[in-house]
Amino acid sequence: MTSDTLNQDRGRLRGRPVYVVDGARTPFLKARGRPGPFHASDLALMAGRALLTRLAVAPRQVDQVVLGCVSSGPDEANIARVVSLRLGCGERVPAWTVQRNCASGMQALESAALDIANGRSELVLAGGTEAMSHHPVMLNELMVAWLGAWGQARTVGARGRALLQLRAAHFKPIVALLRGLTDPVVGLSMGQTAEELAERFRIDRAAMDAYAVRSHQRLAAALESSRMDEVEPLYDGDGKLYEQDDGLRADSSVDALGRLRPVFDRAIGRVTAGNSAQVTDGAAMLLLASADAVERHGLPVLGQIVDSEWAGLDPAQMGLGPVHAMTPMMQRHALQSDDIGTWEINEAFAVQVLACLRAWSSDDYCRAHLGLAHGFDPIDETRLNIDGGGISIGHPVGASGARITLHALKVMQRDRLALGMASLCIGGGQGGALLLAREGGTEA
Repeated sequence: MTSDTLNQDRGRLRGRPVYVVDGARTPFLKARGRPGPFHASDLALMAGRALLTRLAVAPRQVDQVVLGCVSSGPDEANIARVVSLRLGCGERVPAWTVQRNCASGMQALESAALDIANGRSELVLAGGTEAMSHHPVMLNELMVAWLGAWGQARTVGARGRALLQLRAAHFKPIVALLRGLTDPVVGLSMGQTAEELAERFRIDRAAMDAYAVRSHQRLAAALESSRMDEVEPLYDGDGKLYEQDDGLRADSSVDALGRLRPVFDRAIGRVTAGNSAQVTDGAAMLLLASADAVERHGLPVLGQIVDSEWAGLDPAQMGLGPVHAMTPMMQRHALQSDDIGTWEINEAFAVQVLACLRAWSSDDYCRAHLGLAHGFDPIDETRLNIDGGGISIGHPVGASGARITLHALKVMQRDRLALGMASLCIGGGQGGALLLAREGGTEA
C-alpha cells in the first residue's frame, strides 16, 4: 500500500494535512551518577536552534511551541515557555508543556498536529526534552514536617526541642527518578512490569541479551555509515564537544551481558541494566506545518503525520502498550504488517519489545485483548528499530517519542518508503502511536 491510498478522515487528525518539515536532536548522553552538563531547557534550546537555523525559519515565525517533558527543573516551570523565550520566539508566541510519561514527546507532536489539522496553527515547533541526570533528590515527608515545625519555633527552647526530635529517618532522601519509575497503583517498578512480560510470554534471558546486543550493533553500523544526520553536536560551558550518543557499547556481546545480575528480581529475574534502556539526557525538536505554511515559507517536507492513537491497558502489562495503540490505526486504514516500511517501537526493555512482537502475531492475545479474529502477520524484524533504539541510544523519557518519530521519517526518506509507524509503551499502562507517510515513497 502507498501513502496516497490512506484516508486521513478515518483517523484522529481529521482536517488539513499535517506535514513534518524537518527535525533535529541532540546527542543522547548517558547519566553517570551525577548531574550532566546540560539542563532539559538547554538541550531543547540547542536542538530547536539548530533546526530553525538549518531551515532559515525565524523563531518569531512559529505560531506556538509545544514541548514534552516529564520532570523539568525548578527553574524550568512550563519549560516550553522557557525554551520559546530563550530561542527568541518573542513574548507573543504561546508555549505549553505536556506530560504523558514516556510518550510526552509524542504527545507534544500530536497536540501540535491537531492544532494544524483543525486550522488553529500553521507552523509549530514541537518535541520533547529530558535531563534525567538532573531529576531531583527530595526530602521525605518526615523532614518536610520537621522543617515546618522548625519554622514555627520562635524561642531557643522550642528550637532545642525540635533538634532533639531529629532522627536518621528524617535524612533518608527520595530519589525522584526511582520513585517516578514505580507505578503507584499496582506498586510495580517499570522493570518489574518487564519481568511480568518475560514470565507471561516465556522469554528467556538469552533472547533479551541477544536483542540488546543487536541494538548496539545496529547503532554502531548507523554511526559508521553516517545514518544519524539528525543529531546536532553540542558544546558545554567548558568547550567540550558532544557529537554522538555516548551510551553505545560497540563491543557488547551476549557473553558479557550474561554476566550482569538481574536488577528488579535478584533471585530469579531476567531483566538487567544491559537489556534495559539507558537513563539518558537528550532532546528532539520537529517543525510541523500546514500545506499553506510549507508553500508560503518555501519549506521542504520530510513526511506527514497521518494518524495517531492512544490506548490504555493493565499497568502491570504496560510494555504491551504499542500493540494496543497501533492496532486501531492498522484497522482504520486496512493495513497489514508488510505495508509498514519501517517500525520504531521504543526499546524500554528488550523483553518489552519482544513481548510486543509475540502479542502482535498471537491469535489468542489478539482475540482476548484486541477483539480481533486473529493476530497480525509477524513484524519483519529487519524493518524494526533498524538503527538501534533505547537500549543503545538511550531513553530520555520526555524526548523519546519525538526521537523515534523523527528517525522513522528519516529512514522513510533515506529508503524511499511510503509508510512508517512510531510507538511507545507508557508507564501507568498506556500506549501511543503515530502513523507516518511520505509522498513519493514506494511500497514496503
